[in-house]
Amino acid sequence: MTLETIDIIIIAGYALALLGIAIFVSREPKGHKKNTEDYFLAGRALPWWAIGASLIASNISAEQIVGQSGQGFAIGVAIAAYEWQAAIVLLIVAKYFLPIFLKRKIYTMPQFLDQRFGHGVKNLMSVYWVALYTAVNLTGVLWLGGLTISTLTGGEVIYSMMALAGFAALYSLYGGLKAVALTDIIQVVILIIGGLAITWFALDALPADGAMGGFSYLMQEMPGHFEMILEPGDNGYDALPGIWTLLGGLWVLHFSYWGFNQYIIQRALGAESLGEAQKGLAFASFLKLLVPFIVVIPGIAAVILAQQGMLDGDVLAERSDQTYGQLMGFAPAGLRGLVFAALIAAVVSSLASMMNSISTIFTMDLYRSWRPEQAEQHYVTVGRLSAFGAMVLALILAEPFQGSFESAFQTVQEYTGFIAPGVVVVFLLGFFDKRSNSTGAFTALFGSVALNFALKFGAPDLEFIIRIWIVFVVSLIAAVVVSRFTPAPEEEQTVKLRDIAFATSTLFNTLAALTVAILIGLYVWLW
Repeated sequence: MTLETIDIIIIAGYALALLGIAIFVSREPKGHKKNTEDYFLAGRALPWWAIGASLIASNISAEQIVGQSGQGFAIGVAIAAYEWQAAIVLLIVAKYFLPIFLKRKIYTMPQFLDQRFGHGVKNLMSVYWVALYTAVNLTGVLWLGGLTISTLTGGEVIYSMMALAGFAALYSLYGGLKAVALTDIIQVVILIIGGLAITWFALDALPADGAMGGFSYLMQEMPGHFEMILEPGDNGYDALPGIWTLLGGLWVLHFSYWGFNQYIIQRALGAESLGEAQKGLAFASFLKLLVPFIVVIPGIAAVILAQQGMLDGDVLAERSDQTYGQLMGFAPAGLRGLVFAALIAAVVSSLASMMNSISTIFTMDLYRSWRPEQAEQHYVTVGRLSAFGAMVLALILAEPFQGSFESAFQTVQEYTGFIAPGVVVVFLLGFFDKRSNSTGAFTALFGSVALNFALKFGAPDLEFIIRIWIVFVVSLIAAVVVSRFTPAPEEEQTVKLRDIAFATSTLFNTLAALTVAILIGLYVWLW
């Protein structure tokens, strides 16, 4: 795909506008120096619409756009379970988990673990999350973004990754979470418009009457790709094992990602109030319904386009992650620049969010424990340096780490799945079981990793989603039992549920009801 002059102008205009807005919103009042609350939590002043938009912009990364488009090509609409079930989880997190976090005025997820289970659990999870975000998430987004831009421009992947990393650092390091969250409002608009444009062009290229006719043609010609619940023997059943996607471990992955993941929940921690945070998550939940139409449907259309010789079927069969990059070639000049900007928006928004989360955990949970009583501006500087260092390390790791895997999307799920069951167990018991203690927490965390490895290599034919569910149930039982046979935690460590208001606003309830109704309709349609 070649970029015309108008495309380059659009891309340059997007980049300059983003940088300008990031600098503008990052300004501080005269005489005020940015402190840790300003830098890491946007001064706890984010409104609901900024929270919701930022959640989606951060989540719709190259992993989602490129990875799920490739999975749409290989598996079909069943991969949308990762998006649509997440909408339900966001509503649960908003109503039942956020009130607990915001009541305690925490900066990070490890800080809650410190309050509930002590320094040992906090330090373990701080190191784990910094390592995971840097070596898996950050490298995965860099690799997929660089791969797609390389496919479009013909350049080297490493140079594409360096350009993306540099741009993300340029607009996010100075302003922190405020710059990231408020510029994400622009990012999500570009993402949705650009993503829907690719879907339209892909469907319009099918041998049917227009894009709507192309969608009907696609459902008629590819019925196997429109099965929401796969059967044994279907392509992709090992990744999405039928009814277990509704009953099993996929929920564990969702709660780990949307409920207890610093990279995501940090926006809600920066809300100006609990009500704003809850409405923001409900808004994000509603927007999640659109994501499969932006990323999965074009991947399904690519199957027929490859059969007709309009895409390189041999390349896609070998590496489905290149599907979205090839589809972008269908966009005409002008719109091509907008679609290209949308991809850049997806990548840099996610990179900036991850950098901010890494720096928050490293600075507030690890560095500050080692060097307390420093000036606020000192910790802000450490946060910027740690974010930059994480990005450099991710660049070094990205190509050799991600390049050897068939699907980067499934690779990220696999790596996070080793600890996700333990994380969910620890937080749920921390919320709702006063008897759970640090010994039980360590049992769940270490047991999750050990049992995952045992099942992965001892029962290699066991589906990933089912394995995650088994590990979760065993870890939960083990943590409860061990906690009962060891000393109880101090009373002040436990969560006082009676002191927390779980009521929600009319807007939240309306968005939640609408989202659930649409989801029920989608599942009935695609069952």
